[in-house]
Amino acid sequence: MRSDLIGFGTLVQAGKDNPDAYRAATLSALEIGYRTLDTALRYENEVQVGQALAQTDVPREDISVTTKIPGRFHGYHEAKTSIIRSLNDLNQPYVDAALIHWPLPRLHKYVDTWRAMIEMRDAGLIRTIGVSNFLPEHLERLAEDTGEMPAVNQVEMHPYFNQAELRGFHAEHSIQTQAWSPLGRTSDMIQDPVINRIAEKHSATAAEVVLAWHVHYGSMPLPASSQPEHQRANLFFDVILDNDDVAALDGLERGRMYQHPAEHEEF
Repeated sequence: MRSDLIGFGTLVQAGKDNPDAYRAATLSALEIGYRTLDTALRYENEVQVGQALAQTDVPREDISVTTKIPGRFHGYHEAKTSIIRSLNDLNQPYVDAALIHWPLPRLHKYVDTWRAMIEMRDAGLIRTIGVSNFLPEHLERLAEDTGEMPAVNQVEMHPYFNQAELRGFHAEHSIQTQAWSPLGRTSDMIQDPVINRIAEKHSATAAEVVLAWHVHYGSMPLPASSQPEHQRANLFFDVILDNDDVAALDGLERGRMYQHPAEHEEF
């Protein structure tokens, strides 16, 4: 599986008890072949991700690093402070992508945040600017107020919530879809009998089937694991779903499972 289709989520569970696990997991992911790293100021692991970047033999220009601006740094000046802090923590002169982590529409500050990001991109501190967990109305407001749509929107997406409508909007406006927690945050989805039936058909694992579903739709999944064997399995798999497989997976739709962007506030 090509590294431009699958990214690595650096918020691995093991890091919550042992922060150095973030460094070790990120370094392992780079050695295995991942080239897109997803982090955020709120993850409190950017120092460790930066350490992995310093230790790896992979050339920096071959790696894409994404960070995110949290709610407490919404606003024009605050957003610039957030990016500078991330650059310092990562020990990098630039990030390849920066996203607004959540829209927090009640605050009415995400447009000002976006204006600051445009300026920082033009100054060379950010290569690509995007958002996370934005709904179409939030995306449209950015375009209406600034004339520029995000290049990326990282959202909840998996077979239980396939985001068909939002993906259509993204395609219309050339926005890349990325998926956080693409395998689900619980084991329920991976244990689903439909997914496991398809996995048996392809002599694959349930996780590989779900990741193949993401790739089928052109979404970049960002699986997170601290285990090298799981990292390798999530990147290197040979599953091509047929139309019946995709239809069966789409039929698992249940709706949003996690926080709703119109209401959720994360600082």
